[in-house]
Amino acid sequence: MAASLQLVPPARREALARPRVDEFGFDPAFTESALPLFQWLYEKYWRVETEGVENVPESGRALLAANHAGVIPWDGAMIRTAIWTGQRRPRHARMLVVNFAFAMPGFAPFLLKTGNVLAHPDNAVTLLERDELVGVFPEGVKGAAKLYRERYKVRRFGRGGFVQVALRTGAPIIPVAVVGAEEVHPVVAELPGLARLMGLPTVPITPTFPLLGGLGLLPLPSKWFIAFGSPISTSSLGPDAASDPRLVLEVSEEVRGWIQGTIDRLLPRRKTPFY
Repeated sequence: MAASLQLVPPARREALARPRVDEFGFDPAFTESALPLFQWLYEKYWRVETEGVENVPESGRALLAANHAGVIPWDGAMIRTAIWTGQRRPRHARMLVVNFAFAMPGFAPFLLKTGNVLAHPDNAVTLLERDELVGVFPEGVKGAAKLYRERYKVRRFGRGGFVQVALRTGAPIIPVAVVGAEEVHPVVAELPGLARLMGLPTVPITPTFPLLGGLGLLPLPSKWFIAFGSPISTSSLGPDAASDPRLVLEVSEEVRGWIQGTIDRLLPRRKTPFY
């Protein structure tokens, strides 16, 4: 094997050694080339303080479940950056993103190349069965378009589809609490009529968007905290447990309760949303 590799030109050997783009469009090389930007945002712009990153396994499957906010999924990017920079053996988390984000002009290719995937249970199962680290936002679009006056009130997680995915794959669930994303693009109103006309789930209005056009999409420099909770094991329950609505709701509420309680604990650590 070693001898045959010597017959391959150096440039070709380097290409073979690089992780390939998968069927979802994830390009690890491109993602890692963009990491300096995300690390600058993480360390300098939002000054993220992280706790519990050691709860994220360095290998094997796991499902991250986080609260969600913001017109653009910056919270997913910062969760991924926290894991990449905070672990001894960095790994990429694959965030499931609602179609609303992919509908933004010119944004879909970047989302896909950096490892984000359209939110769907089948996509989550596929990635977890490959022992990947997958992130979900169980609040969905309702969380992303949450009005500013309702900030940091974690909405109910629907029917607990993320719990069913975890049970089907035996993946542990790691709750994640994020403080800071609510102020990046504070939503003050919605335009449901325009959303229906455009075929979008929502059209949020912020103090800067659409008033300032494209400039209105620039994120505000809020102060962030991210906390990773202890893994909630599902492997002993078996895949058949996914069809038990009571159990699914119980686990879903356990995750939501931890996230809400942790948010309530972290919020007082900020003097203002920006400091």
